[in-house]
Amino acid sequence: MSPLAIGGLGLLALFVLILLQVPIAFAMIVVGTVGFALQDGWMTALTFLATEPVRLLSSVDMATLPLFLLMGAFANVAGFSEDIYAAAAALLGHRRGGLAYATIGGCAAFGAICGSTTATAATFGRLALPQMLRRGYAPSFATGTIAGGGTLKSLIPPSLIMILYCIVAKVFIFDMFVAAIFPALLTILFNLLAIGITVRLRPEVAPLSPRLPWSERIQAVRQAFPAFILILAVFGGLYSGVFTVNEAASVAAVLALVFAVARRRMSWRNFLHALYTTGATAVMLYMILIGASVFTYFITLARVPEALIHGIEGMNLSPLALIVLLLVAYIVLGTVFEELSAILITLPFVLPIVVHAGYDPVWWGIVNVIQAELALIHPPFGIIVFLLHGLAPDIPMRTIYRGVIPFIIADFAVLALLTAFPGIALWLPKTLGMI
Repeated sequence: MSPLAIGGLGLLALFVLILLQVPIAFAMIVVGTVGFALQDGWMTALTFLATEPVRLLSSVDMATLPLFLLMGAFANVAGFSEDIYAAAAALLGHRRGGLAYATIGGCAAFGAICGSTTATAATFGRLALPQMLRRGYAPSFATGTIAGGGTLKSLIPPSLIMILYCIVAKVFIFDMFVAAIFPALLTILFNLLAIGITVRLRPEVAPLSPRLPWSERIQAVRQAFPAFILILAVFGGLYSGVFTVNEAASVAAVLALVFAVARRRMSWRNFLHALYTTGATAVMLYMILIGASVFTYFITLARVPEALIHGIEGMNLSPLALIVLLLVAYIVLGTVFEELSAILITLPFVLPIVVHAGYDPVWWGIVNVIQAELALIHPPFGIIVFLLHGLAPDIPMRTIYRGVIPFIIADFAVLALLTAFPGIALWLPKTLGMI
């Protein structure tokens, strides 16, 4: 049987298991193990299944996942999300669309101390949505802004999607964090431009709010100061070279715990709940990584990437045309697949092709993260849209989807720029001699 036939049958079996509601991690483990065994024998396959989880779980890079998750849990208990949003709203709330700008800024800042995209969106859905609706903001504009801001977390370190990509693709996590700086700033800028254009064309969606006196603004900023200390301490130490990624994650978790205790918000119940949620999420991610590793080994053993590369060479596509074709395929895949699953399932096939075409795997990781942002909000199965509808069931789904259109356009613009000019992501790590 040809490599492409083996890979095709493996993918088909994987999709069937997923349709049968088998968890993605176990589906990848089953398909990868059976495919491995059919090519190299059951003893070898079962030995690999026993040793590969040990190798992954003993990896130093894996320690960053629970530590950054723990940081986010402790920061949430400390009330940093409320403080960051209150400070941004106090400074910008009196401008046209000010609360929308504050939401984007708050999501970006809180994203730096929270490990989860959905947690960031849910937090600001509870914080910002009631205030925006109370001040007369259109429901579509309010929910669209929160959805757009929530997806920023994917591109702002510490991003779980980035960490998972790096572990599977065998890329240094710190290289990805550095490469994400300019794309993240660009995405924030385009989101702010989307708000500015929307309120200029349709001022009725964002009525003006009263201007707060300077004393209240200063008080709001002072209240949020511990959150900014956490962000500066962790990322200042990380990007200055004082901390490694693992050390930064450890310091972040400890600092968040200290602030939560100092603010007298860390009860035993909150502490145990933070540990429980962190453990549950970490175990889920570990299982997905183990499944992706087993599935990747099966695909590599079947020499599927080599066969695909030879097949694509025969099509005589330019590297740019190839990347555009892959991006279109990812957009279609994102309409029916959860974004993390789509990335991890396709990475064994796609990454060798991208590298063979002359592109850097760090750049492809950044592009994958932006694709994941789009998958979170674009129809028909944007998980963030479903989450916001759950928080505000009286707002129809079509209204929320109408509101996210400017932010989808903004993400597409960033994706187009990164595709045309990979140096946007690679210039800084190259300048620092990292890649």
